[in-house]
Amino acid sequence: MKKSKIVIDVELDDNHVPEKMFWKAEDGGIKRQETKAAMISVWDSKAMEALRIDLWTKDMPVDEMKRFFHQILVSIGHTYERATSEDDVAQWLQEVAEEFAVKSAIKM
Repeated sequence: MKKSKIVIDVELDDNHVPEKMFWKAEDGGIKRQETKAAMISVWDSKAMEALRIDLWTKDMPVDEMKRFFHQILVSIGHTYERATSEDDVAQWLQEVAEEFAVKSAIKM
């Protein structure tokens, strides 16, 4: 069986706050790329709940965080549609993403 790895390295300051983060996914051609934020969700089927890790560096600008959230919301809609074929719910999720963009002032 083939295995694949995605690795996130986090450099912390003295107060354990992320200062720098790098990720790699060699199967995808990413060797060591800097990032300012990562949100990872995994499904625990026994507990029937999502487990999450949300990280961002202390120098990530708020406007970039807003755009990051917007793009995540858009991708949730696309992923939901692919996973369930429920076009109406996926469309609603896209509308939520657009409403977020307006309310967060990243889109007028």
